[in-house]
Amino acid sequence: MQDNGGGKRKKQLIPSFASVHVVQTASEMLFSQDIPSDVTVHTGGASFSLHKFPLVSKCGYIRKMASNPKDSGLLMVEIPDIPGGPEGFELAAKFCYGINFELSTENIAMVRCVSEFLEMTEDYAIGNLVTRSEAYLTEVGLKTLAGSVSILQSSVNLLPMSNKVKLINRCIDAIAFIVTKESSGSTGPLVSSSCSSHQKVVVDWWAEDLIVLRIDIFQRVLLAMISRGYKQYALGPILMLYAQKCLRGLEIYGKSKKKINSKQEHEKRIVLETIVSLLPRERNAMSVSFLSMLLRAAIYLETTMACRLDLENRIGLQLGQAVLDDILIPSFHFDGDTLFDVDTTQRVMMNYLEYELETTNNQENDMKKVGKLMESYLAEIASDRNLLVSKFINLSEHIPEQAKVSEDGMYRAIDIFLKAHPMLSDTERKKVCSLMDCQKLSREACAHAAQNDRLPVQTVVQVLYYEQQRLRDTMDGGGQIVVKPTTTTTTTTTIRPLSDELSQLKKENQDLKFELLKMKMKLKEVERPSGDKFAVSSPIGGTRFSADKPPLPRKSFMNSLSKKLGKLTPFLRADAAVPSSTRGMNKPSKDRRHSMS
Repeated sequence: MQDNGGGKRKKQLIPSFASVHVVQTASEMLFSQDIPSDVTVHTGGASFSLHKFPLVSKCGYIRKMASNPKDSGLLMVEIPDIPGGPEGFELAAKFCYGINFELSTENIAMVRCVSEFLEMTEDYAIGNLVTRSEAYLTEVGLKTLAGSVSILQSSVNLLPMSNKVKLINRCIDAIAFIVTKESSGSTGPLVSSSCSSHQKVVVDWWAEDLIVLRIDIFQRVLLAMISRGYKQYALGPILMLYAQKCLRGLEIYGKSKKKINSKQEHEKRIVLETIVSLLPRERNAMSVSFLSMLLRAAIYLETTMACRLDLENRIGLQLGQAVLDDILIPSFHFDGDTLFDVDTTQRVMMNYLEYELETTNNQENDMKKVGKLMESYLAEIASDRNLLVSKFINLSEHIPEQAKVSEDGMYRAIDIFLKAHPMLSDTERKKVCSLMDCQKLSREACAHAAQNDRLPVQTVVQVLYYEQQRLRDTMDGGGQIVVKPTTTTTTTTTIRPLSDELSQLKKENQDLKFELLKMKMKLKEVERPSGDKFAVSSPIGGTRFSADKPPLPRKSFMNSLSKKLGKLTPFLRADAAVPSSTRGMNKPSKDRRHSMS
């Protein structure tokens, strides 16, 4: 470095990544030489007693200040808004006085901005500070990802000057170039269509460097990467990493919303809405569990409705990959409201159904997974005493029939709901129980329902009738009973004789007749005071019959029963025969897997 004044020793700025902390200030150095100062610079609360000649020889800004002939004495200069404040001005002053200091990725942004502000260009001195700082940026600073990110972070704090010298744009472009070049052909989608929603995420080597950026700068970097050819669906891992870092501290898995600082809440809201806007549009590019986490945070932070609906739609498209925890969204509302946000989950399911209807290659297995998932969800929310019966019914009615393998899941949810809501009217209980098709209940569920005093009498009668009908079809279907082996090995399997099987079925058929007879007597008791209005007053089995009393003849019994249940069971024909029975209709023990109390 050569000063404008002749005879000065040449000194050079040494490019280095390591910052050198200078203890002696420029003013202290001049004071030690006993040279009186003729200019005082005030900036950022600090004062510098300096000399006009070295300053005006390189700083166009100071030269213009000192050009007034009236200021022949001590010059006072106020610089209130210099980039970098006192630290930035001190580096520029050292350059003017020929004092060595090291350039680094930590201070180069400040040096470049302050040199531009003070007009330290080639117009005032050869090899001036603008030229030196530009050379460092081009040859060293922007050659590596770490260096570019460090300079970019510093530049954000030097606005608007850093924008004027295009420092932020150059850093972003350098980062996008380096990342795209290094990641070309090596990054794929996060989750394939057949992958689990809990697949381990592999984060690229550069992700850790970028997540330290402010959200608006982070967004500009990712958009620059996409413009250079980086695939948007491959942004999943870094978006997940950034979200986990910035949204840390939100208790989005609790049952209530806790107050946080309003400024922090606003910042996190901006971060979340920006991340959602950057999410890949491709289906299965992000895991359902991550999308669910974002949705919880969006409800917690009260983001825009567009942001929440976008997340609901994305989860709906991948609902077949979800687990129960993914759709158990807390309500975060006032005391006395439901524990879970049922409306949000219902919209998610509707998005899924809409997508399935529009898709020609509908996967039946996926639909059955969703049906089972929603039945589990119903059972989970059913125990909430604040859940309205209308919401329970509305959500249940939207589960398509083709999504149900059996009605056992629905029966379980209904039973839990009735237990948690004992004050329901008879009409409401009938509406709730009408949600399940008794014909599709398993034998275990039928056995439980037959003794469930929470169910309306009409529902119990339907269960018993359909079970007898199923047993009759089993026995009359070709006159043969197929007994499946209990193992899949090639060894010989012992099959019970057909006569033993028939004897067992006949015995269980008699048991069913006995249960229907008891229901007939109970219906008479219920109808006596209230006509067509039915109510459950006692558990099934309360009526006792003589052991030696013979059962009624088959045809007359069913005719009598059909007359009493005309309105209740329109499916019952007057000439219907009492079906035969199969195994398993003895009263179930309490430890069966469908048993509920």
